Amino acid sequence: MKLEEEAKKYMENKYESLDFRSYQDMAAETAVYKAEHQVIYPALGLAAEAGEVANKVKKILRDGKFDRNAIADEVGDCLWYIAALCRDLNVDMKELAKDNLRKLHDRKARGVIQGSGDKR
Repeated sequence: MKLEEEAKKYMENKYESLDFRSYQDMAAETAVYKAEHQVIYPALGLAAEAGEVANKVKKILRDGKFDRNAIADEVGDCLWYIAALCRDLNVDMKELAKDNLRKLHDRKARGVIQGSGDKR
């Protein structure tokens, strides 16, 4: 029992210094899918989990009850699939996040953050 408690404490400490790189590496340790399904498996999983987020939000309209934890749990599953997809694409999540923020701040500065289309 003591060994289990020590292992749990070690992992909790490991999570405290979590950043995108370490999350991506730690998520990869839990990835169980065939190499020939790289990119496909996490992309489909991300779509499915995003649907689960939408379903939890939809239930707010139906039931009038906001379950923050249930929604957050599904968002966490989305994060895992994003990490897996980034790994399969050989993309660093930190760089992806930085590039995305640069793009969005550029659009905001140019007054084109609203609207649609990839090339704004």
